[in-house]
Amino acid sequence: MKFLPQVAFLIALGVTAYLIYRRVSRIGSNIRLGRSLERKDNSSARWATMFRIAFGQKKMFDKPLVGILHFLIYAGFILINIEVLEIIIDGITGGHRVFAGILGGFYPILLSFFEFLAVGVLLACVVFLIRRNVLKLPRFWKPEMKGWPALDGNLILVIEITLMMAILLMNGADVVLQSKGADHYVKTGPFLFSQIFIPMLDGLSVSALVAIERIGWWFHILGIFAFAVYVTYSKHLHIALAFPNTYFSNLRAKGYMDNMESVTNEVQLALGLKEDDGNMPEIDRFGAKDVNDLSWKNLMDAYSCTECGRCTSNCPANITGKKLSPRKIMMDTRDRLEAVGDSMAKTKDLEKALGEGDALYSETYISKEELMACTTCNACTVACPINIDPLSIILQMRRFVALEEADTPQSWNAMFTNIENNMAPWQFSPTDRFNWAENIND
Repeated sequence: MKFLPQVAFLIALGVTAYLIYRRVSRIGSNIRLGRSLERKDNSSARWATMFRIAFGQKKMFDKPLVGILHFLIYAGFILINIEVLEIIIDGITGGHRVFAGILGGFYPILLSFFEFLAVGVLLACVVFLIRRNVLKLPRFWKPEMKGWPALDGNLILVIEITLMMAILLMNGADVVLQSKGADHYVKTGPFLFSQIFIPMLDGLSVSALVAIERIGWWFHILGIFAFAVYVTYSKHLHIALAFPNTYFSNLRAKGYMDNMESVTNEVQLALGLKEDDGNMPEIDRFGAKDVNDLSWKNLMDAYSCTECGRCTSNCPANITGKKLSPRKIMMDTRDRLEAVGDSMAKTKDLEKALGEGDALYSETYISKEELMACTTCNACTVACPINIDPLSIILQMRRFVALEEADTPQSWNAMFTNIENNMAPWQFSPTDRFNWAENIND
């Protein structure tokens, strides 16, 4: 009976670790379904980008108030985990506040700082709930945010508020138990914010206080475990993926568009700039029809998306009423990838998995109307707080529409013909291309 709490804790810890491992393995397998892409060059610039964008949250501070509130949650998440580490050690060993004996008089100062962060997280989450549900910021009420995406955003904020309240109540009961000389409770003195609960708790019996403290302790740590598992299924997976995603982000100028290697090879062969040595890669498909045609980085982008909607609120096509929403592009890519991954786990056959359900390019997921509305202005990529690149997916899918489906608008087809015949978008002789420059100095 003495070791029952430790056994229960170890079981909870083991189950949590197993569920996270299984989910992370599935996400990794899904991302690896994408095409290869070289993103290991210029490591110094990549580290600098990651520290500036992910750790420093540079883009979040484009709006200072929102940036400060988000940073409070971010800093709280990282630093409060030190207290979670102590709780885990206590749970395994059966001890209580193991760090108090090591840190001595510094311990209440450290815990007071953690409580300051907890209150900051709590207040920031309340403000974000108000922005979503009372002020109703337009980017949180787009069509793609109906149902689960909206619930997910609210649920995560409510969970964080509840967990922070559990910390404060637990600490308050702990301090009262210390003053009553209860066994097992190390004397540390009061903490900055939880002491507001002391007048409310002081009149309770030791057994009632122990029950409150233990319920708070278990609720907090089991809540953290559940939260850790939940995050891997939620848009808040960006908490972990923001760092590798920014590290592997595109370092080239935003206006640069990669040529299709297969088309480049064909052109160079036709012009005699390259000889066919028999090792030319076989062309399965021009552009992207489904998730396996995209690169692994595109798929990582999809899992990293936090659905904040900054991309969509800056998209000129969406602003003018077009169906295109860059956020929806990322959400649809993730949803289709999840569906293919689930099928792969059962069939172990990619072709069968891709054959189940509609492809990424379909009315179910991303439609032709959405793809054709994009102006390729890159506003979505510039706006994203963690350097997600929706335009890359749009371009690859439009190439499929143009080269495999031959289903582009008639005005586009006329432009393509002119470029092929005249080396310019307009229908005039190539020899007349620079006539406009003859009178430039007149």
